[in-house]
Amino acid sequence: MKRQSFDKTLFVRYFMFFLGLVVIAFGSVLTIRSNLGVAPWESFHIGLYYTFGLTIGIWTQIVGAIVIILSFLIAKIKPNLGTVLNIVFFGAFIDLFLWLDIVPEWKTIGKQCLFFLLGLLIIGIGFGMYISPRLGAGPRDSLMLAINEKWGWSIQRSRITIEVAVLLAGWLMGGPVSIGTFLIAILLGPLIQWSIPFWEKRMAKSFGRVPKEPIVVNGS
Repeated sequence: MKRQSFDKTLFVRYFMFFLGLVVIAFGSVLTIRSNLGVAPWESFHIGLYYTFGLTIGIWTQIVGAIVIILSFLIAKIKPNLGTVLNIVFFGAFIDLFLWLDIVPEWKTIGKQCLFFLLGLLIIGIGFGMYISPRLGAGPRDSLMLAINEKWGWSIQRSRITIEVAVLLAGWLMGGPVSIGTFLIAILLGPLIQWSIPFWEKRMAKSFGRVPKEPIVVNGS
C-alpha cells in the first residue's frame, strides 16, 4: 500500500487559518479591555454574557451555530469544515485569553486609546491571515450571503442591517457600545481590505497559491 505524501501547502493553510483566529481573538480581547467599545457582534456576545451567564466565548460559539442554521434555512448555505472550526475555536481562544488575564484593564484614557487602536489593528491583520487560506467563511459572513441571495439585498446593506440589529440587541442587554464601536465600523473594513491581499501574496509567493477571485469587504 502506497503511503500518502504529506501535503505541506494544506498544512500551512490550516496553520495560517488557526493563527489568524488566535490573532483576531487577542485583538478582540484588547478592545474589550480598553473599555472604549467593541465590534457589534462582540457587544451582542457580551450582552448575552451579562444577561444569562456562561462566558463570552461560549456565547460566540452558540450564536455562531445559530447563525449557521439560519443561513441554511434562509438560502440552503451549508457550512464547511472551516466554518465549523471557526465557530469552535474562535470562542475558545477568546475565553482562553480572558482566563489567562494577560491584558489588564486600563483606567487612563491614553492607555485605553492605545489598547483599543492596537486591538483594532491586530484584528484587521488577523482577518487577513484567517481568510487568505480560503478554507471557508465565518458563520456571520454566511448569514450576510444568505440574505443577499434570498432577498437580493446588496452585501453592504445586508452587513449593515445585521450589525445594526445585533448592536441594538447587545446594547439593550448591557453590552458595551461607545465611540470605539463606531470606529471599528468605519476602520475595520479598510484594514481587512488591505490585510487579505497582503497575506494572500505571502502565501502565493511561498506556495504558488493565487486566489481565483478577489474578496470584497463591505462591497455592494
